[in-house]
Amino acid sequence: MSSITATTLLLIQQQGSTPQFGQGGSLNLAQVWNSGGFMMWPLAFLLAVGVLISIWKFIDLQVKASRTRALLDEVDDLIAEGRLQEALARCEESDAPAASILKAGLKRHDEGIERAMRAVENAGVIELASLERGLVWLATISNVAPLLGFLGTVIGMIIAFQNIELAGEVEATLVAGGIKIALITTATGLAIAIPVNIFHNYFVTRVDRLVINMEESTQKMIDALHAIDTA
Repeated sequence: MSSITATTLLLIQQQGSTPQFGQGGSLNLAQVWNSGGFMMWPLAFLLAVGVLISIWKFIDLQVKASRTRALLDEVDDLIAEGRLQEALARCEESDAPAASILKAGLKRHDEGIERAMRAVENAGVIELASLERGLVWLATISNVAPLLGFLGTVIGMIIAFQNIELAGEVEATLVAGGIKIALITTATGLAIAIPVNIFHNYFVTRVDRLVINMEESTQKMIDALHAIDTA
């Protein structure tokens, strides 16, 4: 029987006994942290950054969405009534993402529809970049966290086989520590990446919804400006 097979059988036999983690076989955070090794530090850093960015982005999008809805409702009515100067003044007073887009088009409506549309497109690109700020960090964390967990897995297995090499024999107690590090870091990396990825996709959906609302309002403005020019 090979040494790896013997190690596996010994580990399986030990699984039938009472677990050694904590009281009642349960794991607490302190034990998980200590058992995970030094790779838990970069993973903890990624978790902290992911939580902070997620909280900030949630509040940021909530505020911007609320302001955008209020502005679009008001400006759409003003543009539909042909009160362009009042609509422009309202956009200049607002700090909603849609304000700069509509303002860019209204300021150049005297220069023709094509000029207004080009100004709207340029302002839209800038505002989209502002709305997506921070999302690249969430995407990076969701990709890097599992990789760090897998790196911990490799390091743990190296430690396990190094212990076997130094001891010259196969015992479950020699490899258990390394295998434990491998499993804990992998689980931690995935536990960080999964919720961060969910939040990232949620924020992308919120941004897309805001962009669609702004595009609809912009199209209404362009149609109204075209109707005024052709009247």
